[in-house]
Amino acid sequence: MTDYKEEQVNEIEALESIYPDELSVLTTEPCHVFQLTVAAEEEEGEDEEEEKGQLSVTLKFTYTPTYPEEAPIFEVIFDDDDLAQDFEQEIRDLVLAQIEENLGMAMIFAIVSASQEFLNERIDDIKAAKEDRKNRIEEEKKRVEEEAANKLKGTLVTIESFLEWKDMFDKEQKGLRGKRQLASENTSGKLTGKELFFQNAALDTSDMDLLDEGDRVEVDESLFQDLDLELDIDLDDED
Repeated sequence: MTDYKEEQVNEIEALESIYPDELSVLTTEPCHVFQLTVAAEEEEGEDEEEEKGQLSVTLKFTYTPTYPEEAPIFEVIFDDDDLAQDFEQEIRDLVLAQIEENLGMAMIFAIVSASQEFLNERIDDIKAAKEDRKNRIEEEKKRVEEEAANKLKGTLVTIESFLEWKDMFDKEQKGLRGKRQLASENTSGKLTGKELFFQNAALDTSDMDLLDEGDRVEVDESLFQDLDLELDIDLDDED
């Protein structure tokens, strides 16, 4: 007959030797209740203060009377709500997969090892994302600084670029001088009203000269003489 209690005690003792700081036994009767804190492993040379406690999870286990033939009761605990939202379901699925794979054998070490490997992978992803963001920020900063430096430095003038600019400048100036000269000639060629008057001595008859022969009207001056005579007679009668 299998002594489940003895197997459970033996596993607890082995876990205490492997995880002396991470394992906490909460009660031993009627069955052991204990928890293990699993954290992502730090690589050599990393800043301990920066990485410490960045990604960790606590796994709480309760042995059942017939464990390991029967699965233990477990709970996944995250101190950080954001981490719980991101990783809790994945950790639960991972624990369930380990239980199914190791049922009938002591399995807590396998569950903890798989959980730590999962956290190591996630912390690598987090670090890679941070490094990528840092690089992009540095590249953008460098680009802005280079643009500012180029604006202050201006365009480098070489002999070739100066001669090219001078040729264009001379052509523009030549074009402007030509336009000014043409405008001056057009202005000087115009006559004032006084000059036009003296230029045409017959200006007083110029309007009549413009009339065609058919448009001219002959005036009989004798008609106006008779009219004057009649007006003189009428005036005398009134007197």
